Amino acid sequence: MKQIYLGNHSQHVQSEESCTVCRDGAQLDFDFSYAFQPIIDIRARRVFAHEALIRGPGGESALSVLERVTPANRYQFDQACRVRAIKTASSLGMQSKLSINFLPNAIYRPEVCISTTLRAAETYGFPVEKIIFETVEGERIDDGKWLAEVFREYQRIGFSTAIDDFGAGYAGLNLLADFQPDIIKLDMGLIRDVDKRKTNRVIIAAVAGICAELGIKVVAEGVETRDELLCLRDIGVELIQGYLLSKPLFEGCIADADIVLPL
Repeated sequence: MKQIYLGNHSQHVQSEESCTVCRDGAQLDFDFSYAFQPIIDIRARRVFAHEALIRGPGGESALSVLERVTPANRYQFDQACRVRAIKTASSLGMQSKLSINFLPNAIYRPEVCISTTLRAAETYGFPVEKIIFETVEGERIDDGKWLAEVFREYQRIGFSTAIDDFGAGYAGLNLLADFQPDIIKLDMGLIRDVDKRKTNRVIIAAVAGICAELGIKVVAEGVETRDELLCLRDIGVELIQGYLLSKPLFEGCIADADIVLPL
């Protein structure tokens, strides 16, 4: 397989054979499912989105699935994840947006690799405009410009885009300068005990201000206490994800009527 070099990062270019594998949805030799964790708009008291979180077929941990992903099957896995997330969300009658993690380093050509997702959205009747693609947690972004290229193609098609773990090293201001996503998700390291840590509050307020200027929504993930929630609300962050509001629901989702806010 040949490679093209983008700056200091070598990005694979898809051969005709591997394009066919993605396009035809080659089968994996293991099964998996999803849990869905809601992102709540605490001002509007509605479910903004559900993040699809990988699980084993019986609700087993994500690790039990991810440890079976190898360089040889990661492309098929990324494609299969998109289809399974859309199919499951549709079967649940999910009314909110659906946020799907993806592997940016597993994409050869965005315009080709997205075809499976588009077919799944059409097959299962899940509108493209309700799908968010976010960078997978812990996935190192070796080349921010390559990620920006992928995201721009996704936005052109009609998907929303999100940068996960913003402020955690790989996803920071340099990446934001290359590309302005629809959403950034603040790393939970910034959120933890934010009510007790002035430095974190100042940083979050500054990032929220930048995003407001750029028209980017901000999500606080990993919110676990009422004090964290109240502090974030006072700063102006209104999209909240975390155990305080809801744990991930295995093959389940919630509706606006199910929201209980500890405010």
